[in-house]
Amino acid sequence: MTHIEQLYWGGAALIVLWLVAFGFALVATRNGAVTPGPATQEFGDHPESPAVVSLLGNNWRGVEHAAAATLLDLAARGFLELRQPGDDPARSSVHVTEAGRTAPDLMPYEQRVLARVAARAVNGGAPIGAIAFRDDKRAAAWNTELRKEVIAEARLRGLSRFRFPRLLAGALMFSAFVPGALFTVAAVMGGHNLRAAAAVGVAPGAALVYLLGRSMGERATPQGLERAGHWAGLRAWLTAHDDFARLPPAAVTVWDRYLAYGTALGVTSLTSRLLGFDGGDRRRVWSSYGGTWRPVRIRYPRLRPGFGASTRRLLYLAAGAALVAAGICAFAVLRQPDWSVVADAHSEGSMRRPGLVLSAGWVVSALLGLVVAGRMSRWILLAAFLAMMPGNFASDSDGWFVDAAAQEGPLPVEFAAIAVFGALAVFFVVLACLERSEPDTITGEVLRMESRKGKDVARFLVLDEGNTDLTTAWALPAASQGIATGAQVRLRVSRGTRVIRSAELVKRAMPEGDRVKPVGRPAS
Repeated sequence: MTHIEQLYWGGAALIVLWLVAFGFALVATRNGAVTPGPATQEFGDHPESPAVVSLLGNNWRGVEHAAAATLLDLAARGFLELRQPGDDPARSSVHVTEAGRTAPDLMPYEQRVLARVAARAVNGGAPIGAIAFRDDKRAAAWNTELRKEVIAEARLRGLSRFRFPRLLAGALMFSAFVPGALFTVAAVMGGHNLRAAAAVGVAPGAALVYLLGRSMGERATPQGLERAGHWAGLRAWLTAHDDFARLPPAAVTVWDRYLAYGTALGVTSLTSRLLGFDGGDRRRVWSSYGGTWRPVRIRYPRLRPGFGASTRRLLYLAAGAALVAAGICAFAVLRQPDWSVVADAHSEGSMRRPGLVLSAGWVVSALLGLVVAGRMSRWILLAAFLAMMPGNFASDSDGWFVDAAAQEGPLPVEFAAIAVFGALAVFFVVLACLERSEPDTITGEVLRMESRKGKDVARFLVLDEGNTDLTTAWALPAASQGIATGAQVRLRVSRGTRVIRSAELVKRAMPEGDRVKPVGRPAS
């Protein structure tokens, strides 16, 4: 065995040893079993907050309901007020009380939730559905910071700790790159350039570090396991109440902090669903633009022809559709029955089968149109290949392909295709002419912005003009910058293609309580 082979085999052996050591570390640092205590309605002398309880109740894996539980806890303590005007809990509203406006000595995650509610309740109150974010990235960042703040308090209370001790985590991190170093030396000795050698060396280390990072998290302390058992007893007591799971958020006025703890422990299904601090519903957004809160339904015209296209793009699409119509028409008119022969035992490999002749004419016409329209890709070629396949199965002496190929003149399906693509070409030309007209000017508040697949593809921009409860998204060019959700803008738009030609900022987006500076304080 050469030295190069020894280095490669040595690196592979080190990877196996690392995985074995990592497996032992996972087993040694797993959480202990939580022993549920007896069913109880007592919180204890110095109870943890519902947010911390959500961490304990979720086996230290996450804080899924921490934000909703914290909102209910703030309402139970008088900092917020929840009102339900009718029978529909989804129509409930949240209001900041006078105590909430001057609330001192709150934990950082409580300040974060209170600031979010206060930012949305700008006119004295807001529907609970308006608490959700309009941007998925901002929602993810907000919840990430909330999780860090909840874990920080759990550690201060001695209930949680790092899963891996710092020394163990550092040793695993360092040793993950040792096999890659051996691979790099072997690659250099084997005559490879430095770039290839570095790639060979970094790849295994990066994979092992990624595996290690996915396993980093929290684990219980002995005191944490004890307190988790106590809260498991409270969960059992709350679960025994049949109607508790269906309580609306406004029931906090009757159930006080029990509703907050029930939400943290996953007992209340209705409040957990209604009080969302995530990215919200993409098709239904609460808006206060115009003075009053109202739900706005959103339509995304994903399949609308010409949506977001420029004048040049529309002309390309029109030319492509016209070419498809003309190609199918020419093929249907010029096609002769003797272009194909019926497949039999003596013509098994013939390329003149009726099915192949028909599908080839249609597919070639479609490909030419796609080339002109600029829509060719490897997936289109794969689809074209699959579209040719039916012709391979038309080997009988009779059948639809044989009868269709023997007919003179266009088939009904060809008449339909010519009409559809011809109408599509005319439609694109009309849109291109409308694009030359003076654009309309509209003003409103940006409700949502949605990305679409493709680097140069226009984004969806949802605008609330304040005069309707149903709106359709506009196409914002990918290069546009400086527009954010919540901002009031003046747009110059083309209604035919729903393209935004220009955007002018009227009023910047107001802070939404998603950038609260954490204020550290000892756990109470």
